[in-house]
Amino acid sequence: MDSFDGSVAVVTGGGSGIGRTTATAFAEEGARVVVADIDVAGGNETVDSITDSGGSALFVETDVTSPDDAQTMVERAVEEFGRLDFAFNNAGIGGQSEPILEYDPEDWVSVIQVNLIGVFNCLQAELTQFSQQSDGGVIVNNASILGKVGFATSSGYVAAKHGVMGLTKTAALEIGDGPVRVNAVCPGFIDTPLLSDMDAETLAFLEDQHAVGRLGQPEEVAAAVLWLCSEDASFVTGTGLEVEGGYLAQ
Repeated sequence: MDSFDGSVAVVTGGGSGIGRTTATAFAEEGARVVVADIDVAGGNETVDSITDSGGSALFVETDVTSPDDAQTMVERAVEEFGRLDFAFNNAGIGGQSEPILEYDPEDWVSVIQVNLIGVFNCLQAELTQFSQQSDGGVIVNNASILGKVGFATSSGYVAAKHGVMGLTKTAALEIGDGPVRVNAVCPGFIDTPLLSDMDAETLAFLEDQHAVGRLGQPEEVAAAVLWLCSEDASFVTGTGLEVEGGYLAQ
């Protein structure tokens, strides 16, 4: 895979989990990284970790549900580093675990706001910047396996992630004749803080749903994101790369 020396990457939800790991992976490959998150402490911790290891990173406090914040995130990247090459739209929340008949409508809307509308806001700002660069760029959205299948008691999350897949495909079609690619990753259940509230029995159940018999690791998703951003994936656009240990093979 090509080095990312001198390139600029934005990672939303970069204050923890998959986002932090991916931001770190970009930096380890030579990219300058903008860590965007609503979590100020977590975002700064990621930046400190990158810079302490000799990398270059900037934290931008970002609420992805705000179009203005998404635009500011991109503008700060360009002001600080001169351009934008890659974006990983990863910020998301899990929401309630309730059947549809018992799901709180306000919580359902909140999940859609962050997980789908947040991706749209960032995508719009990123594509605007790429349209101003002759060499374009690459966007990867975090869609999840639940962007491809259903999952009982997670209607908000499933609906949002299906929407992210539709948005990814539509964006790829709209900009397909230019030097811009848009893809998604579709992780299985990954060992991150998003699963921290689950009891041992639930976690064991989720592990068993994967053919490999375990949860995924953030590093495995980060590797897929970096591959999609590399020239090795130059003929890949509009797709959802499954990183899910055989969950969808059943």
